Amino acid sequence: MADSNITKRALATSLKELMAEQPFDKINVAQICECCNMNRKSFYYHFKDKYDLVNWIFDTEFIELLKHENLSGGYAEHWAFIEKTCRYFYQNHSFYRKALQIKGQNSFSDHFREYIRPLIAERISNLSGEEQLDEFTLDFLCDAVICTMERWLLTKECMPPEQFVEKLKRLTEKCAHSIFQEMSQAEQVPS
Repeated sequence: MADSNITKRALATSLKELMAEQPFDKINVAQICECCNMNRKSFYYHFKDKYDLVNWIFDTEFIELLKHENLSGGYAEHWAFIEKTCRYFYQNHSFYRKALQIKGQNSFSDHFREYIRPLIAERISNLSGEEQLDEFTLDFLCDAVICTMERWLLTKECMPPEQFVEKLKRLTEKCAHSIFQEMSQAEQVPS
């Protein structure tokens, strides 16, 4: 298992180095292997294709980030986790900026959506007290999160994660406050 991870990490490092120099669609498996002195057989033993490698990079690094997180925690823990996540993406901005531009089947955007959908579902379920969320609500919230993060990361000189999270937090709180006020006023109006 240790050798397997060493090989995977070497291939991942090679892909990251190549992506720093050229667009993803111009990179092929032979280049990735050449960069770390491995053969194609080793690559295909571990990964289906270069898209699978990009997704593996995210999975292993993000799982490491999630290891000690309490995702069902309270308000402060929730925002601390979001900031930690954004800091990770910011520190790896050049890689993810290119990964998010990958289109088509097995794209990183699709993989990212599949990955965070259950996290958002769990958080919204905890907030709303509903065990089962309807698909429309979940899709809407996932799209909002993903589109916002993609827009932020695709900006060449994206703002620092602390500033990004502060804007998100302020906007979210303002919207929640406005909705609460409207609902309270609607309840007070006699029929």
